[in-house]
Amino acid sequence: MDEGYDDFYDKYKEKIDQEFSSDYFESQETKLTSKEYLEFREQHKPTQFAWYEKGCNIAEKIIKISPDKKKKQEIQDSIEFCHMNVTPTGVVSFSILFPIIYILLGSFVSLIITSVLLGEGSMFLIIFFLLSGIVMIFPLTNLPFIIANNWRLKASNQMVLCIFYIVSYMRHTSNLELAVKFTSDHIDPPLSLDLKKVLWNVETEKYESIQESLSAYLKSWEKTNRDFVEAMHLIESSLYEPSEQRRIEALEKSLSLILSETYEKMLHYAHDLKSPITMLHMLGIILPILGLVLLPLVISFMENIRWYHISLLYNVALPIGVYYMGKMILSKRPSGYGETEIAENPNYKKFKNILVRVGETEIAIPPLIICFMIFFVFAGIGLTPVILHKFDTTEDKSFDIIVDSRGNLKTIQTFAESKDAKISFLGYKKSKADSTKIIGPFGLGATIFSMFITLAVGLSIGIYYKLTTKKLIKIRDKSKTLESGFASALFQLGNRIGEGIPAEIAFSKVAELEKGTPAGDFFSYVSINISKFGYGVKKAIFDDQNGAIQKFPSELIGSSMKIFIESAKKGPMIASQALINISIYIKEMHKVDERLKDLMAEIISSMNSQINFLTPAISGIVIGITSMLTLIITKLGQQISDLSSGDAMGGLGGAGSLIDMFGDSVPTYYFQIIVGIYVVQIIYILTVLVNSIQNGVDRLSEKNMIGKTITKSILLYSVIATVIMMIFNMIAGVVMSGFGL
Repeated sequence: MDEGYDDFYDKYKEKIDQEFSSDYFESQETKLTSKEYLEFREQHKPTQFAWYEKGCNIAEKIIKISPDKKKKQEIQDSIEFCHMNVTPTGVVSFSILFPIIYILLGSFVSLIITSVLLGEGSMFLIIFFLLSGIVMIFPLTNLPFIIANNWRLKASNQMVLCIFYIVSYMRHTSNLELAVKFTSDHIDPPLSLDLKKVLWNVETEKYESIQESLSAYLKSWEKTNRDFVEAMHLIESSLYEPSEQRRIEALEKSLSLILSETYEKMLHYAHDLKSPITMLHMLGIILPILGLVLLPLVISFMENIRWYHISLLYNVALPIGVYYMGKMILSKRPSGYGETEIAENPNYKKFKNILVRVGETEIAIPPLIICFMIFFVFAGIGLTPVILHKFDTTEDKSFDIIVDSRGNLKTIQTFAESKDAKISFLGYKKSKADSTKIIGPFGLGATIFSMFITLAVGLSIGIYYKLTTKKLIKIRDKSKTLESGFASALFQLGNRIGEGIPAEIAFSKVAELEKGTPAGDFFSYVSINISKFGYGVKKAIFDDQNGAIQKFPSELIGSSMKIFIESAKKGPMIASQALINISIYIKEMHKVDERLKDLMAEIISSMNSQINFLTPAISGIVIGITSMLTLIITKLGQQISDLSSGDAMGGLGGAGSLIDMFGDSVPTYYFQIIVGIYVVQIIYILTVLVNSIQNGVDRLSEKNMIGKTITKSILLYSVIATVIMMIFNMIAGVVMSGFGL
């Protein structure tokens, strides 16, 4: 017996000693992780983050270029702020490697393409890729700072709601961790991702408490949003107040602080915004468009300028510059109010499609299909002048439809016949530099047909955004209408519950009082679910199929109802007080929101006039003037060419040298396409800027505005440009007839 006991004792003593040794613990140590945060990060991380992260990680393996210590820490702070999975070394390595690849690949491809299509390589494109690649190094190095600034802008837009949710929750439950968890579940990314990271750092034992984790997170906002930090510290201080009254006062003061500071900061932002917006309008829109008037003259005296050179300037360099200037203006925007992104709600994703009901079956047609059809039909019409020219197989053959000097409409088959044309449909001609090379189309008809390519681009983009957001914006507007009147309904509901009326009956009474309003409809849905289906209050509001919240997708309403349900567990009086306080908070937030809109009204009105009228109108007029100048210069060049080869040349003195002054002009056909696409790009950028100034980061509103503005503006531009071109070309024809041209 003793021997067996000794064996048993020795065996397990050895095992216990082994398991309690430090080596064993080190070998068995596992990292505590929370899948919730990691999955949430992957789900809500922007798509471009994944590509950028992969690029930086690959670049770091190929070439390792480390920044200096000061820059390294700044990059690291930005990386951590926006939750990217890269290193400072990877960022700098990518900023060098990518431009090198871009320069080499761009130069090689452009050289091959221009050699095949034009018969000679273009040094201009090689220089363009070289210079743009060198310029690219600086923004790529600072890309983490730019991403972090965009992240701050999006997160700042949700801070008032964040404080509102935390304060509302902590009024009835003084638990900071639960309040942060509740808030992270009821606001959209990116601030929700930040709050989940705060909780995740506690779960993984990086910090011992929620206060310590939150304090570390708030340090990243000390320089850019001090009022948010102070409001959060006031909330934390409420945990240590000795009396309930002082605790509530601290919570209310935190919300009051961020509301007043938001208004004050937005006031300064509105005052400081006028100068940058004026500069953006002049440098990015007015000067480039007016500069187009001079281009026909410049091009006519410079033989080597081609349409794709102008396209690189107007459709690549200028839009990027305007977009960058706009982003710099937006980076200084203070916090505002976030909107519910219902487009990501699974229950409403189907409304992005065109829904057609056939019997009892509902067919969803993606708008992309319709927009592709619009694009190809309009683009096909716009390419007609180019396609018709392809049927000219011989060197001297040139099919065209013209109006001759006697006003007769006729078709021609050769270049010689085109000399009598006052107005041409196609208007192809022989190059001055190389008589075997045919250039064009220069004709008025071709230029008018080029409008269809501009319409193909503009209408396909505009209609796509309109169709994908039309129904969603109506649903959200309905919810916003409910939010505007929800405060008074909540106040009445709180009073009824405070009088001792059960919540189930209180909902029906408020529904009767608010009958005919969106708030009355909401409370009526809740009452019907309770009386008809026998649901409890929670299920009547939040049921996945029949819940009232499904009819009104608003985070503000949903979170208010959840706060009510949580507070009701502690008694009707606490629930009543919670509802009354929420109604007061909503009214205060709505009041500040209206004041902010009033501050921005003048600037927004000015920018909307630029988008809806000034930019398309000025561009259309410029195209008309350009068309007239090109026609005059082309005709003048032809006349001088004819004179130089005729017998009359002897009596013209030095006029023969004039022919050398004129090069091959860029066809108005291509010129109009470049300007038309530039108008689409500028309208798009300005609309994004207006929406961001007015609403902060609100993708649904942004897409809906883009759909409306691009469709309207591009139609206006096309009508004005077509009318002005026809008028000015007729004037030019009369003038040239008077001079015998």
